[in-house]
Amino acid sequence: MQAHLFGDGTVQLTGISAIRAASQGDLVFVTDERKLPEALASGASAIITGEFGRNHAATKPLLVHPHPRFAIARAAQLLRVGLKRKVGVHPSAIVHTSASLGIDVSIDERVIIRGDASIGAGTWIGAGTVLGENVSIGENCELYPNVTVYPGVQLGNRVIVHSGTVLGSDGFGYVRDEGSGRYEKFPQLGRLIVEDDVEIGANSAVDRGALEVTRIGRGTKIDNLVHVGHNVQVGEDVVIAAQTGLSGSAAVENNVVIGGQVGIADHVRIEAGAILGAQSGIPSKKVIRGKGVVFWGTPARPIREYLKQLAVLARLAKKE
Repeated sequence: MQAHLFGDGTVQLTGISAIRAASQGDLVFVTDERKLPEALASGASAIITGEFGRNHAATKPLLVHPHPRFAIARAAQLLRVGLKRKVGVHPSAIVHTSASLGIDVSIDERVIIRGDASIGAGTWIGAGTVLGENVSIGENCELYPNVTVYPGVQLGNRVIVHSGTVLGSDGFGYVRDEGSGRYEKFPQLGRLIVEDDVEIGANSAVDRGALEVTRIGRGTKIDNLVHVGHNVQVGEDVVIAAQTGLSGSAAVENNVVIGGQVGIADHVRIEAGAILGAQSGIPSKKVIRGKGVVFWGTPARPIREYLKQLAVLARLAKKE
């Protein structure tokens, strides 16, 4: 959906800003009509507003959109195009002769790229990042410094991976010898596939499959300090907040929202559109279903049910 312009369409924009920090060339946004006068008085060169902007005779160009916050996010992506990184391979980088690099690829200092790796056009690999054998990275990806990508991992187009993240490491799988009580490592030979438009935050870890594939679906956004175990299947447009852990073989369907510090045990299924509140706990093999329903607590249950139980406990405590 396009924004509707009211005012001078020739103004040049160079950045995005909060209203109070705005200066010439900046674009700001307003979701509350009461904030519009402040935006108009700021140093910003243009303003994105909600539909209420149509009713104002403004001294600055207004871009009217039903969802100003969404519109500013799109605008930020357009303005970011102007941030060009130096194309080419830094002299200190080590790139195997069998690796394939697309056009306009940027490889920074001390990057290591192993044999038969493939990097798509326009992708940036930050300093100190290591790509293992047979890694495949799509076009226009951004891997920030000190990312580690294990052999055989596949990343789609426009994937963003932040610093310190490890992709494709061994899953946590062991078999106990009942005789000796010792643990034997179960084979971790599967793959990790990260689809288009995924973003993974800093210091996260996504394990490859044991004998299958761990998959992160298109458009999913993963926060910092998240762990995704082996064989996990994450659908499309899922949001996972910080310090969440998904145990092996869990399945998260499309459009699920997972709050911070949520613990998901093995073989759990979170069905499409469910919302898990912060610090929820999901026991093994449980199925969570209910599009748009908020679940909370340990074990997680619909929030209305959870709050009723808390109220009962509070009344019982008062009687003692």
